[in-house]
Amino acid sequence: MRTSTGARVGQYAALLAYLVFLAFPFFWLVSTAFKPPQELASLHPTWIPENPTLDNFRQAFDEQPLLRAALNSLLAALGAAVVAVVIATPMAYVMARRRGRLTKAATGWVVVSQAFPFVLLIIPLFLVLKNLRMINSVPGLVMVYVVWSLPFALWMLAGYVRAVPAELEEAAAVDGAGRLRTLVSVTAPLLAPGIVATALFAFITAWNEFFFALVLLKTPEKQTLPVILTHFIGAEGVADLGPLAAAAFLATLPSLVVFALIQRRITGGMLAGAVKS
Repeated sequence: MRTSTGARVGQYAALLAYLVFLAFPFFWLVSTAFKPPQELASLHPTWIPENPTLDNFRQAFDEQPLLRAALNSLLAALGAAVVAVVIATPMAYVMARRRGRLTKAATGWVVVSQAFPFVLLIIPLFLVLKNLRMINSVPGLVMVYVVWSLPFALWMLAGYVRAVPAELEEAAAVDGAGRLRTLVSVTAPLLAPGIVATALFAFITAWNEFFFALVLLKTPEKQTLPVILTHFIGAEGVADLGPLAAAAFLATLPSLVVFALIQRRITGGMLAGAVKS
């Protein structure tokens, strides 16, 4: 009993330390965003701003086109989420319901593709977009985000499909419904929570992405919010710390809110289908 209690206390202590480790950067970001220049330049920084101010937020909006960049990020993220879900839903259905070597190979490819580094993908994607004349465009960036988020979307949705009882589809087939009608009328409504979670995951991935946007978008009018944040760093590597923290705080809020809404559904998608009914 003592050993079990000690192990549980150790687990909670490790979890608490991990949570503090994850939360500290965000806490320091928020604290920096509200500090005046005098406190930012102090040799003895404080945890909480002594004289909180909103000047950093005003300066951030005055220096960089944050609203336009946020709109570009929103369009890219929404486009990637919608297209990824539309493509992934029927593919995930086939992967979950069909048994065979081809399906196993496709599932293995989905898992292996997650290990590909960004640098390995950017060159062929850049050449494809160049031939399509879609460099420096939000639609071109949407295509890249769909390619990047599609494997994980397939994995999540396949788990949700496996959690749907096959007996419901068999009953629909007995009533004369075909595969497409069964998917649209029977399976899709039951997959609605999983589809929403997958779409929101694709949205978060596209909203926070930096590398592809940096390479593919050249003009400031087309750049997304993560790329615009780098403009607060001068040519000599000196950061305008207050406005940078304020802009980064605003850019982080949407993804935090969305993740708070879907984190349980993401976990459910990963575990769905692991236990047979």
